[in-house]
Amino acid sequence: MSAVTTHVLDAAQGKPAASVAVRLETADGKPLPGGAPSATGRTDADGRCRDLGPDRLDAGDYRLTFDTGEYFDQRGTAAFYPEVSITFRITDPEQHHHVPLLLSPFAYSTYRGS
Repeated sequence: MSAVTTHVLDAAQGKPAASVAVRLETADGKPLPGGAPSATGRTDADGRCRDLGPDRLDAGDYRLTFDTGEYFDQRGTAAFYPEVSITFRITDPEQHHHVPLLLSPFAYSTYRGS
């Protein structure tokens, strides 16, 4: 499993947000472990992305960017945020980090999941 996972829920529809493109990168632009500049994935039918990047990340600041514009465009829904970026800090590389996103066309929220 990836060191960082995410789950996107479409709060306006009351269901998981499937096929949302997600990118993981360091907040300072340095490469991820293994040398890649970023890792990418898409949420599955349950709105989850479990295979995003390496299975271990060093302590530091990271960013998840969600292509919410593409998600809403595919549904013919007008939306205010074309993308959502969440910057978070890893202090203990041994822990798993789950970063959920609650999404609607004109608002979003996030929290540290488990």
